[in-house]
Parts: sequence; C-alpha cells; structure tokens
Amino acid sequence: MNRNSKIALAGSSAILGIAGISSILMTHTLIKLALDRNLKVNPGMRCKRIISGCKDIERIETECRGSAHKLLRCNCQRVSITAQDGARLVGHLYICEGALRTVIAVHGWRTTWAKDFGGACEFFHSNGCNVLYIEQRGQNESGGQYIGFGLIERFDCFQWIKYINSRKELAKLPIYLCGVSMGATTVLMTAGFELPKNVRGVIADCGFTSPHAIWKHVINKNLHLPYGGIQTAMVRKICQKKLHMSPDGYSTLDAMKKCKTPILFIHGSSDRFVPVEMTYENYRACASEKRLFIVPFASHGTSYFDDKDGYEREVSDFFDSHDVF
Repeated sequence: MNRNSKIALAGSSAILGIAGISSILMTHTLIKLALDRNLKVNPGMRCKRIISGCKDIERIETECRGSAHKLLRCNCQRVSITAQDGARLVGHLYICEGALRTVIAVHGWRTTWAKDFGGACEFFHSNGCNVLYIEQRGQNESGGQYIGFGLIERFDCFQWIKYINSRKELAKLPIYLCGVSMGATTVLMTAGFELPKNVRGVIADCGFTSPHAIWKHVINKNLHLPYGGIQTAMVRKICQKKLHMSPDGYSTLDAMKKCKTPILFIHGSSDRFVPVEMTYENYRACASEKRLFIVPFASHGTSYFDDKDGYEREVSDFFDSHDVF
C-alpha cells in the first residue's frame, strides 16, 4: 500500500470514527429527551417538528392550546394516588350529573391532559361521561423522575382503575380507558392485565407498539440516523438503569395477544410520528373484540379535529355496544 492510500485509509477511518461517536452522542441525547423529567433545555418547535416529522405542528399546537383553556375552566376535582413504587400521581376528575360511565383519559409524551383532551372534553362531558384526566408519571404535577413509554405507566393506569372502583358512586359504572399517543400505548399495555369486569373497553388513538419500535422509527425515518447494534445496546443499558426494564421487554403486541377487553383503535393515515402501520400491527395482534377507525390524511393526534363527526360517531357506538355488564 503506497503512502497516498494509507493517508486515504486513515482519513476514511477517522471520518467513520467521528461519525460513529457523533451517532452515539446523538442517541444518548435523544434518550435523555425521551425519558428524563428534568431537561436542561426544553425542545423548541423546530426540534418537535423534526422529531415528529409533522410539518404543520405549529397549527396543531395552536389548536390544542386553544382547546386546553376550555378544559382547564371546567370544574374538576384534583385527586391523587400513590403508585406501586411510591410516586405520587395526580388526576383531575370531572363528575357528570347522571353519568352513564367513567372514562380514564391518558395523555401522551411531554404534553398535558388539557392539551390532549381539550378538543374531545365537551363531547365526553355532554354524553354522560365522568372523566378522570390523569397526569402521567415524570410529567407535570405527577411524581417520578422518568417517563416510561407505557412500560411503567401501565401499572399506574391499573392503580387508577382501582381508585375509581374504590369510590362507591363510581364503582357501579362501566369504565373505559382512553389514551392518545403514548397514552394510547399505556392503555393498550394495561389491557394485557386481568381487568375488573366493569372495564368495558379501551380507546387507543395513535399508539405505538413499544419504546424500542418508536425510537427506531423516529431515529431512522425522521432524523435519518443509524439505530443499530451499538446504539441499541446503549439504549438498553440506559433503560435498565432508569426504568429497570428493557425498551423491548414488553410491548402492546404482547398485551394484545392476551387481551380480553374490547378495543377501538384510531389512527390518522398521514401520521409520521407514530406510523399508522403500528396500529395495524396492534389490531392484527388483538385477541379480543376489536374495531378500527382510520382517518384519511390526519396527522399525529389530530384525528378528532380532522373528522370530529366520524370520531364521535365511532366512540358513541362503542359506548352503546359495551356499557351493559
């Protein structure tokens, strides 16, 4: 090998080494963004647009903020429970006069209960629903240092079901679990448990299949970065340390295989953050009674805004079909 070839080889090796180190550092930063409650710098709108793959995220954020104010003005009771690991979890309970059912509403990743359910709250409140809007661990008023992407939150959701059934005025009513995005993953994973008989259904809007699957999708497809052996091993190590679980240690697919509760799956066909294919996977894996509602051209979490009439019709019919127990 001549001198020029050696220099070229050394240069190529250096470039590959730098690229590899950069990829590892970027992966570490992204996992901190995914899991850690406390961030030194909160992600801005440009960061959210890149990660989510959603070009019109400003419009969506504006709509959600506007509807959130409406929900925040509602008369909700602030309630709390203690999770299995001792974390204090907070919820906001809206009591509907003459209620027919109780909905446990579960918000998504790095958002709020009011933003995720401000749009649909009027529909729930005017259609005989008590609603318990819970705050997921590691976010907002609830305790916990880390966000668990459903792996830990499924146990929290089960505790909230027990809380509802501990209140005599609520225990006699049917319960529905309703989640958006990571909240949908939470309620789907919860459906893998043996649930009380009065849990009549689950509504899962744009849920992903597992932390591993969604991180791989976002890093590969939206950020155009590698997520291979080294990155995967590093992510597993971080998750084991922070969550005491592997990111692929449990999934919605595992839960769906043993699920006995009816599920209404909802997703927007143009979702680039959580691809609609993940809902198709969940639907195919689901062993219980199931329904599927796909909203054409809807982005991540916008199905209610993009087809309000269709969304309300599907949910109303789901309630009517399963309220009796």
